[in-house]
Amino acid sequence: MKYTNLPHTDIKVSKICLGTMTWGNQNTQDEGFAQMDLALDKGVNFFDVAELYPVPATAETYAETERIIGNWFAKTGNRDKVVLATKIAGPGDYTAHIRTTGFSKQALNEAVEGSLKRLKTDYIDLYQLHWPERETNTFGQRDYKHNPDDKWEDNFNEILHNLDKIVKSGKVRQIGISNEKAWGTMRYLEESKRHNLPRPITIQNAYSLLCRPFEGDLAEIAHRENIGLLAYSPMAFGVLSGKYIKGSAADNARLKLFPRFARYSSKQSTEATKRYLKIAEDNDMSLAQMALAFVNERPFLTSNIIGATNLEQLEENIDSIDISLSDEVMKAIDEVHSQIPNPAP
Repeated sequence: MKYTNLPHTDIKVSKICLGTMTWGNQNTQDEGFAQMDLALDKGVNFFDVAELYPVPATAETYAETERIIGNWFAKTGNRDKVVLATKIAGPGDYTAHIRTTGFSKQALNEAVEGSLKRLKTDYIDLYQLHWPERETNTFGQRDYKHNPDDKWEDNFNEILHNLDKIVKSGKVRQIGISNEKAWGTMRYLEESKRHNLPRPITIQNAYSLLCRPFEGDLAEIAHRENIGLLAYSPMAFGVLSGKYIKGSAADNARLKLFPRFARYSSKQSTEATKRYLKIAEDNDMSLAQMALAFVNERPFLTSNIIGATNLEQLEENIDSIDISLSDEVMKAIDEVHSQIPNPAP
């Protein structure tokens, strides 16, 4: 395994992070336990979860993934071996069963206390805001279109002040943001610097061969401000395994169970995936290994959040850390990207 530090800290994390959002829906508790056992055995010390998980989010399964992790900690006593990240759910129609109070003081306190209880721990290493409260272009929307009727009011300072109290209580060590844009990222950083408030040290955004918008303004911010990318969906919901193109996807594959998650299955995404598959096969790699190695090697990456529904997938994904892509492979990847740029924003 390879390791790095969470930016601005001495907290060492594996460059592969264990994603968990299938546990409690596609995966049972026992399967989640087995994944954590294998990941820890292979040197993965960084786990990412959210109160929202499993996904798709429902009232019936709310926070089940955190409960599974907490039960594993209780069974194994491995809490001190894991750097643990979780998130408060942002506002939206599909999170109304959780709460409708956004990132208010009450919401943050309630969410942190709930996560601590379910995770059976007295501290969270990295606490993240799952997505912005304001209206912006997230989840498959290519461009920002301003809504003059957006009722949101600037509350970056208020959120950081409330998080500051939680950090000083010892319940959270560091904070991060997720699904953020360049403007929101800089506003958080500006407020933290100006008022000596907790600084977001990571940004968890989608990043893969099919989704590279992070390489725009956010990549410059990541380098100049030293805020590390935690890349999620590096396999594009499994599309970048090639199994859907080859027709080898199992009946419990994510896009078979939940076809509404279709942003990685457009005509352009499918064509790009076919081209990436050929590059991988021409260079004696699986597409999964090439896709993950590509993310692993990005200079702005802190950790690559991988997920799997079985141990064979998980082991292959973790082993991508040992693969180095040649200049020729990178050139071929960038040629496809130039011809079909960001087909799944």
